[in-house]
Amino acid sequence: MNKKLLALLLLIIVAVFVMVSCLFTVPETRYALVFKFGQWQRTVSEPGLHWKLPTPFENVVYLDRRIQTIESRDTERIQTSEKKNLIIDSYIKWRIVDPLKYYTSFGSSDYSAQSRLGALIRDALNASVNTRTVRAVIAQERDVVMAEILKTMEERARPFGIQVVDVRLKRIEFSAEVSDSVYARMRAERKQEANNLRATGYAESEKIRAEADRKVQEILAEATAKSQEIRGQGDATAASIYANAYNKDLEFFKLYRSLEAYKESFKQPNDMIVVDPESEFFNFFHQSQSK
Repeated sequence: MNKKLLALLLLIIVAVFVMVSCLFTVPETRYALVFKFGQWQRTVSEPGLHWKLPTPFENVVYLDRRIQTIESRDTERIQTSEKKNLIIDSYIKWRIVDPLKYYTSFGSSDYSAQSRLGALIRDALNASVNTRTVRAVIAQERDVVMAEILKTMEERARPFGIQVVDVRLKRIEFSAEVSDSVYARMRAERKQEANNLRATGYAESEKIRAEADRKVQEILAEATAKSQEIRGQGDATAASIYANAYNKDLEFFKLYRSLEAYKESFKQPNDMIVVDPESEFFNFFHQSQSK
């Protein structure tokens, strides 16, 4: 009785083991490739529980079906059409769309696929950047360069069962020697522009100064002419008044003029005049003494 029970128990264990080895689970993030004695039988992409022959007869290889990223570990030095080196960092988004082609090309190793894609993107970068100038790569045609690289990568990765989803250039910089030359040229351009602005400013200042001097001369000339005209009118009016006044009493006029002459001649105590005492200049002195 014990032997029968033991045999039944062993049979149940073997049956459970066989059943377990005949079942396999496919996650949503994986492909399952079923092989029979090393020969591919089918690819299972539907998630869930599936059947197969026991392990010695059939085995399952899983591949990741999610989008994966390859980032450049080392910056690439790419030459432009001007023979100038650019430092470029890039990354690529890819996924497996044909598991059998992928397994045939790389087995189940993601490292081999990443190495192959890294080499492909380096070739694509060279092909797109070598035909363009620095300005085009950095600013003018950056999106065009990425589109070209993406198209090239899609064509070259398709035979391996890989779909390239996206390619991006993260960083584009000048190499050290190119940076020095670019900065030197920028400094020279800025210096030349500053000199041009200074020259233009100096010319404008001279023009403004000359215009201001001209206006000052015009204003002074007009003011001088106006003052001379007013002074002439005043002198004429004064002369007319003097003439009218002096014509009323000629002797008083002579006296007044003589007094003015005496006043101007003897302003200071030390003033001296050498003249004949009998001259007409002292005529009113003589008259006052006689009186």
